Amino acid sequence: MFFVDDAVCFHAVYVCDRQVTFTGSTEVGRLIMEAAAKSNLKPVTLELGGKSPLIICNDADLDLAVDLAQHAVFYNQGQCCVAGSRTYVQEGIYEEFLKRAIDKAKKRVVGDPFKGVEQGPQVDQIQFEKIMSYIHSGIEEGANLLTGGNRVGNRGYYVEPTVFADVQDGMRIAREEIFGPVMSVFKFSGLEEVIQRANDTEYGLAAGIVTNNLDVANRLSRSIRAGTVWVNCYLVGSTDVPFGGYKMSGIGREKGLVGLLNYMQVKSVITPLKDSPWL
Repeated sequence: MFFVDDAVCFHAVYVCDRQVTFTGSTEVGRLIMEAAAKSNLKPVTLELGGKSPLIICNDADLDLAVDLAQHAVFYNQGQCCVAGSRTYVQEGIYEEFLKRAIDKAKKRVVGDPFKGVEQGPQVDQIQFEKIMSYIHSGIEEGANLLTGGNRVGNRGYYVEPTVFADVQDGMRIAREEIFGPVMSVFKFSGLEEVIQRANDTEYGLAAGIVTNNLDVANRLSRSIRAGTVWVNCYLVGSTDVPFGGYKMSGIGREKGLVGLLNYMQVKSVITPLKDSPWL
């Protein structure tokens, strides 16, 4: 994470006369778009924030579902733009999922990243304090803190793997990008309901689906407004697979042929054809 002020951002964009590509926060992405518009209307490619849903259906393999859910949100201490920070679990497996998720989170090893642990520190004190403020907000707004929520040790910026249950869609931890190891678990009944709730966000970077029903996977993947949808996996990609977001998660795509097109323009060249047999 880094921070820029308006003057630095505007200057950087002004000196680039053809194209600007940026990966980072939505807030800075807005500044870059504004600067691009005020300079010479140069095109921009933006890969920004996310609040990605992971939808776990009744027929899912529960062990796989718990592993994917925690990998999705705890990877890199939760400091990941596509973090699956909204975990929607269907009511038939909700309680059992929570039991297994709590047990697995408690066993997660946190500490010095050079000593073979599973989770290291947050990037700096500012981010650490931001994450702790979100955890306190979740408690104050009535989410059920099942495990974690505290600092690990008294040195460094380590946060316990945290799991909230019974999260409501209007809570801050449900709507804002935390960028930390905080799992928010929601209960849902049917597919139409979860589609509406998963799409009820200003972001649209990624999503995940865990189900053994191909028809359900197809229906959900086509309905969720996100640039990448993983089915029975998470955080899997390749240099030839386009990556980018819908809505406030960005503009354009990285990787693949589509990613190259961001840096190209179409030109029409017209010349007369004299004595052409086709005229």
